Amino acid sequence: MLRVNEIFHSIQGESTHAGRPCVFVRLTGCPLRCVWCDTAYAFHEGSPMSVEAIVERVLSYGCPLVEVTGGEPLAQPRSIDLLRALLDRRLEVLLETSGALPIAAVPSGVKRIVDVKCPGSGEAHRNLWENLDALREGDEIKFVVAARADYDWAKRVVQERGLDRRAPVLFSAVRETLDPGVLASWVLEDRLPVRLQVQMHKVLWPTALRGV
Repeated sequence: MLRVNEIFHSIQGESTHAGRPCVFVRLTGCPLRCVWCDTAYAFHEGSPMSVEAIVERVLSYGCPLVEVTGGEPLAQPRSIDLLRALLDRRLEVLLETSGALPIAAVPSGVKRIVDVKCPGSGEAHRNLWENLDALREGDEIKFVVAARADYDWAKRVVQERGLDRRAPVLFSAVRETLDPGVLASWVLEDRLPVRLQVQMHKVLWPTALRGV
């Protein structure tokens, strides 16, 4: 069994898949406590579901794209079984992960969106840098930037580790503390080879706190 916080059909708001209809499976639990987290309700809330029941719910939406997210989905070991089962049903599968847990066991074919936690998150010490060596085609790297110090840190990581040559690199602003337009101006000024993203679902449904 897996503990599931919510399953819903929405528009993918982030990553290079932004704008696509997508089914989201949000699993319960996360070992991190990022300062800017917008899904803290997933830390503890949820109900047990079998892998089979989750897959059937996903299929009921008739959507070929599914993302397993959290919380931190890899905190539940059986999430690997779920990912494999979704692939077996010929779905296109995304995994959103904090980057603090190993990704090597994630089945081939799953597109992994791996966070690198900036200092402003309060969890930069949890980054599992070995994950960057395990990246493969289809994976993406994400930095959530809360302030200029985060940007400078992320820029240095991208440049020193050549991340743009490994996978698409996404920069996202914490809207409560950093205007996305300001972040865009920094990226342009530095000619940084990254993709700026704005959480599209929050633009479409600004008052919705869940299910988007």
